[in-house]
Amino acid sequence: MERDRLRLGLLALTQLIVALDYNIVYVALPDIGKALDFSPSSVQWVVSAYSVGLGGLLLFGGRAVDRLGARRMFITGLALYGVASLAGGLASGSGVLVAARAVQGMGGALLTPATLTLIYRGFAEGPARNRALGAWGMAGSAGLAAGSLLGGVLTNYLGWEWVFFVNVPLALGCALAAPRLLPADPGRTPGGFDVPGAVLATAGSALLVFGLASGPDAGWVSLRGTGALAAGSVLLALLLVVEARTRDPLIPLRLARGRGLATTMIVIAIFQGTLGGGYYVLTSYLQTVRGYNSLQAGLTFLPLTLVCMLAALKLTPALLGRWGIRTTLAVSTIGTGAGIAVMVAGTTARGGFWTLLPGSVVWGLFGGIAFVTLFASAGSGVAPHEQGVASGLATTAKEVGGAMSLACFVAIATGSRHLLHGLHVAGGTAAAVTAVGGLIALALDPSRPAPRTQQSPTLEGVGK
Repeated sequence: MERDRLRLGLLALTQLIVALDYNIVYVALPDIGKALDFSPSSVQWVVSAYSVGLGGLLLFGGRAVDRLGARRMFITGLALYGVASLAGGLASGSGVLVAARAVQGMGGALLTPATLTLIYRGFAEGPARNRALGAWGMAGSAGLAAGSLLGGVLTNYLGWEWVFFVNVPLALGCALAAPRLLPADPGRTPGGFDVPGAVLATAGSALLVFGLASGPDAGWVSLRGTGALAAGSVLLALLLVVEARTRDPLIPLRLARGRGLATTMIVIAIFQGTLGGGYYVLTSYLQTVRGYNSLQAGLTFLPLTLVCMLAALKLTPALLGRWGIRTTLAVSTIGTGAGIAVMVAGTTARGGFWTLLPGSVVWGLFGGIAFVTLFASAGSGVAPHEQGVASGLATTAKEVGGAMSLACFVAIATGSRHLLHGLHVAGGTAAAVTAVGGLIALALDPSRPAPRTQQSPTLEGVGK
């Protein structure tokens, strides 16, 4: 039906916005660092501040979606995202920009679980949901591709501020369209909100991500590094105790302990961490080692993201139907590691677009399949009224893994006397760890289906 396609288009567009912002920022980092006096190691906070805000509130955001309504949280998240983007573009100092990025993350903490929940609830598990997730994943890849190119163009001709300003009209347009295209929220789900759990989850997750992101800059043996990690770990441990005794918990522990979601959380943490590491290696190689400007770097990213788009939309639904979640995830994650390894082999002293092309194609092909399959796995078998918290748990693991690994890869790359050698070591490590993630995916229950074969009447033809 036309309305169902428009609804999916809106949900996919929000994913494009988030992905657009992610890659635009990476391409613009060198210019942002120079303009706002970031140090080489502290400029990662333009990325990490978003992860702190997002990772800190995702568990709360997932439960808020289940309790208060997916459409309401979708609109609220877009509003926060748009306002923070405007503030980021207007920032005149590093502190203001980092704060704006943290608020962007808070908006994403509501928007991400709301978007996934609307897909999980709106499209039946099986081919219909696989096609919907394929379109969602394709939009994310399109955002990465557009981010690379648009970030280069905007930074080169208008200035780094426009990599933030571009989000404002997109977020506003989606927020205005949401009441017309998305179904009204059902009545509030019975039960309390578990305020103690929400406070502990938010503070613990934020401190953990903050500590991981702070380590390379402040030193691991510091209040900002080890101190924040220790405090965050204590609060999260206390959260588990509180949740086990709460009648209506923020996080139903049976979900987190379940074999399917627990394994998915581990693999997604690894996958996102090595994705961020790979992007850091590639960006640093192109712009620092080879001296590419932002536009040239953006064009070099293009094959990776275009192949990723095609794989997410066309290949993933077919592979999920043929192989099921476990085999598809294991093969695609191991293949992603192989692609990163081939890409790293192309980062030679005189390399460039053509030496990176083979690795970009392999990485994009398998990475596009793996990304969609991870979120298909996260929502598989979860009751509709718990889809928000399930997507929140999976995305929290994704962000914590990303912050942890980015900190490690920055430390590896910058700890070497020769940057190119450090980038090779960091990239090779990312490739090996990604392959390990693929082996861990084999722990998924093999009976988790090849998804059901019947068509959903509400999504016939989507993704074709």
